[in-house]
Amino acid sequence: MKLLYLYHNSPRWYQFITATFCHGNWGHISSNLFFLYMFGKLVEEEEGGFGLWASYIVTGVGANLLSWLLLPGNVVSIGASGAVFGLFAISVLVKLSWDWRKLLEVLVLGQFVVNKVVEETQMLQAASSVNHVAHCAGAMVGVLLIWALSKIPAQKHDH
Repeated sequence: MKLLYLYHNSPRWYQFITATFCHGNWGHISSNLFFLYMFGKLVEEEEGGFGLWASYIVTGVGANLLSWLLLPGNVVSIGASGAVFGLFAISVLVKLSWDWRKLLEVLVLGQFVVNKVVEETQMLQAASSVNHVAHCAGAMVGVLLIWALSKIPAQKHDH
């Protein structure tokens, strides 16, 4: 199983993906599963199953890549938290609309997401076994993903 972890001193290409499915203990996996269920469901409602999986993989790999680039070589990264933080950001951004129900969701979810990202940003300098860089990077990659997708023109359907 440890072959799937992301070893920063000698990473294998597949570890940037597989590490997002590995966890250190039951508490680690259960908290990630809880947030994945809550925020993944919101993304799936707006973007479908493929959109959810693609978002998870892109934000998870992006979080691991930035973590690998920014943290020392002796670090080992595991967990879905980078992808989950990406889904936090995506779940808010895909709900943005003038529909009052969605706007209300954005206000409630947005406050939670902003608070979590601010907390993680404040923890970046703290000595910890938690990869706060991956958390912040996942949220950033989620924002960049939605921004990039918004630049693709919508296809017009002829009837």
